[in-house]
Amino acid sequence: MMILKAEITDDEILTHITQQSKAYWGFPKEILLEWENLLTISKQYLRENKVFKLVIGEHIVGYYSYFSTDPTTIKLDNMFILPQYIGTGLGRVLMKDFIEKVRSAEFEKITLDAEPNAAGFYKKWGFVKVGELESSIKDRFLPIMELKLNE
Repeated sequence: MMILKAEITDDEILTHITQQSKAYWGFPKEILLEWENLLTISKQYLRENKVFKLVIGEHIVGYYSYFSTDPTTIKLDNMFILPQYIGTGLGRVLMKDFIEKVRSAEFEKITLDAEPNAAGFYKKWGFVKVGELESSIKDRFLPIMELKLNE
């Protein structure tokens, strides 16, 4: 198992992982189609953001991506693994690697817009809810979460 910088040519597999992982939560197909652009990892996205893939053997099974929003803040934009690996500890592997990378770069905090089904995972890492973002689904809100790195 290795975590490597994603390559431009990983766009299709990372998109597949994103879409499959989101579908795991039971969203209707029409909602997933509505979100297709949001769930696509393009070559341009890979050029413009920091993206790291989790590789087991010859297969990419998960990834995370982030960018800085200001000199002290990192936004965790994506963290997805294939559904068959959800609950196996690979999410912890990705999160640990991510936090180590941003902590060593001396950022003060991490923010993210959580999938409500995954908010508990982030809470285990010390993230706290600091707001909400309305989703395209009526009466569904994404927790905006934050982790202060210096505390």
